[in-house]
Amino acid sequence: MAKANERIVALCADDYGLSQGVSVGILKALDAGRLTAVSALVNGSHWPAMGRDLLRHCENADVGLHFNLTLGRPLSPMPKLAPTGAFPAVRQLIGLAMGGKLPMEEIRSEIERQLDRFEAVMERRPDFVDGHQHIHGLPGIREALLDAMAARKLAGRAWVRDAADGPHRIALRRAHIGKALAVRALTSGLRRAAKWRGFAVNDGFSGFSDFDPGKDYAEAFETFLRAPGRRHLIMCHPGHVDDELKALDPVTITREQELAFLLSSRMPEMLERRGLKLGRLSAALR
Repeated sequence: MAKANERIVALCADDYGLSQGVSVGILKALDAGRLTAVSALVNGSHWPAMGRDLLRHCENADVGLHFNLTLGRPLSPMPKLAPTGAFPAVRQLIGLAMGGKLPMEEIRSEIERQLDRFEAVMERRPDFVDGHQHIHGLPGIREALLDAMAARKLAGRAWVRDAADGPHRIALRRAHIGKALAVRALTSGLRRAAKWRGFAVNDGFSGFSDFDPGKDYAEAFETFLRAPGRRHLIMCHPGHVDDELKALDPVTITREQELAFLLSSRMPEMLERRGLKLGRLSAALR
């Protein structure tokens, strides 16, 4: 239980299911009590098996869908968005979204398929929904995703990640300001749309990184703790590196560095010095 002067923050590991190594690393951090949320990719080959493993480790953490339109392959053909069978790069998706040229019928169907696949394995609905590379907040996608969640009666039961923190808090962290402001601009409107449909959202967001293995992740994590919001959410990307990860994603070595820090004594000591305690966002939003 948090002390009277402690503030609760949530720590979410993204990309569960990306590869065996990433997923095993996240499970280690869960078992150590160093995470309070896990965001799962469900369109890869590891999801059914790794989802069942996650079920055995997530008693004290929220588990959500990491909705994905930019990595790997869709769950069924999307001839307009993914004519080669593979999702487009995030820059291409952003361009389509900002230009109002997204194939929305295909995207709505993919949203349903990914939600269905999550629920089939986890045997429950997601505690929250977010997006790989924050694509869930893009125009068109956010409305379709919120509509799908509302149709499943998730309002009041699931929260939505808002990666658009306030500019004053972004400035106070003095790190990755450009990236944080860019995501804020691209996803502007998500918070209002989610609240209008009855979905809770986090208040405060950090965790942006340039994934530079030459930098000390502990120093980066310290910046994530600056100027926390009332219901603050921090994202992280821990995991082990394996050949599959190397083939899928450029972020490799820093995942090992993040995991090592999360499992070290430095992490809880840093939280304690700042009067912070890890907790589930679903509990804070009740």
